[in-house]
Amino acid sequence: MKTVGIIGGIGPESTLEYYRQIIASYRRQKQDGSYPSIVINSVPLDKLLDCLMVRNDLVAVTDYLLAGVQKLADAGADFGALTANTPHLVFDELNRRSPIPLISIVETACESARAMGLKHLGLLGTRPTMQGRFYPDVFNREGIALSVPPPDEQTYIHDKYMSELIHGIVLPETHERLLQIVDQLRDLHRIDGLILGGTELPLILREASHNGIPFLDTTKLHVERIVVRLLSS
Repeated sequence: MKTVGIIGGIGPESTLEYYRQIIASYRRQKQDGSYPSIVINSVPLDKLLDCLMVRNDLVAVTDYLLAGVQKLADAGADFGALTANTPHLVFDELNRRSPIPLISIVETACESARAMGLKHLGLLGTRPTMQGRFYPDVFNREGIALSVPPPDEQTYIHDKYMSELIHGIVLPETHERLLQIVDQLRDLHRIDGLILGGTELPLILREASHNGIPFLDTTKLHVERIVVRLLSS
C-alpha cells in the first residue's frame, strides 16, 4: 500500500478537509473496508506566514517546506502534497529538491480545466496567489487565460481570507460579496470558469457553479489526484 505525506497546517481548516476527503474518496473507490495510509506533518502556520507575507523570503519558504517534506519521507511517505495554494509559489524548486515526488495543486487544476474545455478562468485566492506567476505560467502553457479581480477586490479577498476563512469563520455577507466579485469577472472578462485558488475558499463557496460559471474546487481536485496515486499499482 502506498502512503501519502501531507504538509498540513497551512492552514488547519483545509488540512481537516484533506484528511476527511482523502478517506471518503479512497473508501468509495476501494470498497473493501480498508483505509488509506496517510502521514500528516502539520507545520506551524505563523512561521510560514512570517517568511512569506512579512519578509517575502521565498528561499526561507522553500527551506521551511523542504524540512517538512523530509519528515514525511522519513516517516515512510511515497509521495507528498501541500494542503495550500499559496506555497506553490516555490513548488518547482521544492519539487526539484524534494526526497519524494510531489503532486502540484496548480497542475491538477489545469488538467481539470483542460478536460472541461475551459479557455478563460477567473482566479481567487490570497494576494500572493492572485498576483503571482505560478498559476499563469502553468495555465498559459495550455493556452488557458486567467483573470483576477481589480486591486481593491484583491485586498478584500485577501483580508477576508486571512482574518476569517483561515480560522474557519464563514459569514453570509462575505459569501455574498465573493459571488458579486465572480459576477464582475464574468461581466468584465467573460470568464467561463472560476478557480478557487485557496483551499479554504470551498468552505464558503460550496456551490458547484454560479450564474453559469463552474467552480474548480482545488481541494477536491487535489484530493482526487492524491487518491488516484494511492490506488495505483
